[in-house]
This record gives sequence, C-alpha cells and structure tokens, in this order.
Amino acid sequence: MDQSGVLLWVKAEPFIVGALQVPPPSKFSLHYLRKISTYVRTRATERAYPRLYWSTWRHIACGKLQLAKDLAWLYFEIFDSLAVKTPEERLEWSEILSNCVSEDEVEKQRNQLSVDTLQFLLFLYIQQLNKVSLRTSLIGEEWPSPRNRSQSPDLTEKSSCHNKNWNDYSHQAFVYDHLSDLLELLLDPEQLTASFHSTHSSLVSREAIVALSFLIEGTVSRAGKIYPLHELALWQPLHAESGFSKISKTFSFYKLEAWLRACLTGNPFGTSACLKSGKKLAWAHQVEGTTKRAKIACNTHVAPRMHRMVVMSQVYKQTLAKSSDTLVGAHVKIHRCNESFIYLLSPLRSVTIEKCRNSTFVLGPVQTALHLHSCDNIKVIAVCRHLSISSTTGCVFHILTPTRPLILSGNQTATFAPFHTHYPMLEDHMARTGLATVPNYWDKPMIVCRENSDTSVFRLLPPCEFYIFIIPFEMEGDTTEIPGGLPSAYQKALGQREQKIQIWQKIVKEAHLTKDQRKQFQVLVENKFYEWLIHTGHRQQLDSLVPPAAGSKQAAG
Repeated sequence: MDQSGVLLWVKAEPFIVGALQVPPPSKFSLHYLRKISTYVRTRATERAYPRLYWSTWRHIACGKLQLAKDLAWLYFEIFDSLAVKTPEERLEWSEILSNCVSEDEVEKQRNQLSVDTLQFLLFLYIQQLNKVSLRTSLIGEEWPSPRNRSQSPDLTEKSSCHNKNWNDYSHQAFVYDHLSDLLELLLDPEQLTASFHSTHSSLVSREAIVALSFLIEGTVSRAGKIYPLHELALWQPLHAESGFSKISKTFSFYKLEAWLRACLTGNPFGTSACLKSGKKLAWAHQVEGTTKRAKIACNTHVAPRMHRMVVMSQVYKQTLAKSSDTLVGAHVKIHRCNESFIYLLSPLRSVTIEKCRNSTFVLGPVQTALHLHSCDNIKVIAVCRHLSISSTTGCVFHILTPTRPLILSGNQTATFAPFHTHYPMLEDHMARTGLATVPNYWDKPMIVCRENSDTSVFRLLPPCEFYIFIIPFEMEGDTTEIPGGLPSAYQKALGQREQKIQIWQKIVKEAHLTKDQRKQFQVLVENKFYEWLIHTGHRQQLDSLVPPAAGSKQAAG
C-alpha cells in the first residue's frame, strides 16, 4: 500500500438494503440511541455486548422504547440480512423455523440469534436517512452546503434523484454531516461527558472503528483493492493521520474525525458513477414511434462482488429477458418502465422498482430486499428475503418470502398471491442466495405505516382468479415445477379448471363433427381467443416475445 492517496467512501449497500423507506420510529433518535449504547456496555455479561441477542433487543425495544414486538423484530431481521452468512447458514435457519410448531418455539429459536452490537446501533441511526424534515419540506433541500450542491444525475437527467436509498450523494452527505454523532455513538461510556458528548481528549476504541467499517471502506492510491475502514486506519504508515496510538491501542477522537472528513469522497461504485461512466448495455431495443430511449448501465466490469449494480430506465412496450453474469449478485434498479415484460432470471442481491406502470417483472431470487415505490398496475413474480412497497396502486405480488411483506405508506389495492412460476435454474439460484421454500409468509403482510386502520389497503388473491404463469424461454437446468408447490385452495382451483377443459374436450369429441364443421369450429374458437387476447392486453405480451432479430433463447444473453 502506498500511503499517499487514501480514499474513503460510504458504502451503498447499508443504505440501499438497510434503510427502511419509511420515517423511523421517533425513539430511534440520537438521544435514545446514546442511552442504548451506554445501557448495553454496562450489561456486557447479559447478552448485550459485543453481541446483542434478540432477547436483549426485544427487552430494550419493547420495554424501554415502547415499540411493538413485530417492529422490533423487523429491524433486527433486516440488519441480520446484511450480515455476512453463507447460503447454507441461511437455509439452516429456514429449516429450524419451518420445524417450529408454535409461536413460543419460534421465539425460543430467535433468542439464539445475535448481531454485532455497535454495527446494529449504526444501522438504527442510518434509519434517519428517510426522516421527514420540516425544514426540507419547506425549502426543498437538506441542510444546503457547498459540498453537495452538485446534484446527482437522475436517470431522466431532469432532476435530482428523490430516492435517497439509491442516491450516493445522500449517503455521503448523511455520513459527513452526522460523523461526530456516529463516532460518539460508538464511544465507551467513560469517554463521554454526562450529556453524552465527546471531549477533546476522548479516545475511540479499535472495536468502534471495526464497527464503522459497516458504513465506510476505501482504497489507497486507486490501487484497485478495497479495504474495510479499520484496516486502513490501523495501517502503520497512517497512524499519525488517523490518530492511532500503539501504546493505548486507541484513536484520538478529533484526529480520527479530521482524517475521515479529509479522506471521504464519492463512492466509485455508486449509482452516479454507474450512470456516468458505467458500461451501457444494449439489452432493450428502440420501439418505433416513441421518443423514449431505454437506458441500461452496469458497473459489473469494474466493481468487485457486493458492489455490482445494474440500472435500467425507460424500457417501453417490449419484452426484455436476461439470465446473465452481469446480473448475478447485483443491486438492480428499474426506473420508469412502461407497458413491458421484464424477466431477470439470475440470482440478484437487491431490486428496487420505481415509477413503473402497466408492466410485469419476473425476477430470479432476490437475496436481500425487493422494494417497489410509486408504481401503478405492476405485477411482480419473485422469491425474495424481504418485500416492501410504498405509494403503489393496483399492484399484484406473486411472492415466496421467509419474512412478512411490508406495507409502507401510500398504497392502494395491493394484491398478494402465491408464487406461481418456475424456470430451469430457479432452485439452483435459490440455493445460491440461501432462500428456501419454507417458511413462506406471502399471505401475512404487515402494515408498517398505519395511515388509518383500514385493512382494505391489501387483499389476498381469490383462488378463482388464480392462474399459473409460464416463463416462455428455453434454458438449461433441473427445476420442472413450482418450488414448494401451491397452497391447497389454489391447487384445487386449478384442478377444477382443468376438469372443465377435459369436459369441454369430451363434448367436442362426442359431437362427431364433419371435417368442414371442425374447420369452421376451429376458426370460431380462434377468433374468440384473439378477441380475448386483445381485450385482456395479452396480445401485446405475445407479440413482444418475438425480438427484432433473435429467437426464443434471448434469455441466455
């Protein structure tokens, strides 16, 4: 490592996946988090520090912060989904849960789970990213400063990106503006004044810097290799700058803060870098008679694993199907797509679908979070660890998920239904992302933002409206049926429909039509079918399956 050019940046994933897109509970304010920070250190023997167990967090959240237990578990579970665990460990946890026969048994198993205490405190603090600020709503900008005047390029290049979870300028500004608070949150209680503030002589422990690596990483002289923050801060040639003392094995608070501020820069693997200098992908074609230009960019040719990103915008009136290395383990953002059918049949890290209308999305397993915002008349078919929705109207979710779907603010008439499709590599992709078929909570959504007590914000799809979805592409692989099968009521509805078809075929057979009558009858049936295709909008779906210059194997590209 050459010490001359240390570059640090704020990681995207904790914000994309970890910051729930809803204003945080008021008790997640710095005042309460400081109290929690002191509380857990003084009870180090009671499953609180350095690992915070679910039972201790439940006691703090429900007993002291007055949060509902479901909400306390929600934040614990989202943070746990960010922890580095093997797919095998994730599958083992699913198996343990699926063998529980009562709520008490589930709780007993949860009590064995623990998270890194200091990182969890940082995670709770970054929930403030989506806090509604009166000042912002009045003047339209969060604490203006010369540093963040250069607004991020939006996908439409008209206005700055409103989704803070994907806006790396927001991540950087948030950490920069709250750096003192973040560091103070990590200080040992004896390093704080009675009012929980640092002093000029406060010392920061090595454990605190390891925890801060949850949010910050960097490189030296653009060498290409990425290091967690603590490895750079503890590197011998940087001790004088980072304020590390070999004798006390601690950092000087003010020196460390000054060094962090001096080295913090834009994320080279963030959304803006991806849009500005990422590789442009020619996955979509231009539709005749439209001025909309589809834009798809990725950084997978330069980004290491866990930093991969694919951003697609303005795909219009077409079918786009991919199963590609470019998508594997990537954070995917789909923006302003309309009247399209999009198949992304690879294991994905996270997916955000925003401002899309009248479209269907069929996704490979999503390892962490699938979030929809500001969408109308969208159908999503996916296996995912977490699903959350906000400001959606008339959307349908065919989901297989081990966690309760989260209904955030502004939704109207959301429909939840069982996952109802398969493709040859699906089970292999599920194993790679640590997603099992049980437990499956597709039918137990949780209303997180109760704008009113009206549960009509969602419904479960009636079995009589249920149909199987066929993925119309040839691929290699072993999956030949829907993983985990269908709930019995839906399976029964399919069986009854199948019976009607058999009866119909029998009637036609027993009618003993002549050759001419059979021809005439076939024309009538085909005409009726064609009318139905136009009436339901399925005609466009079939037409768009024929790409401009490719056959049905386009998914393999």
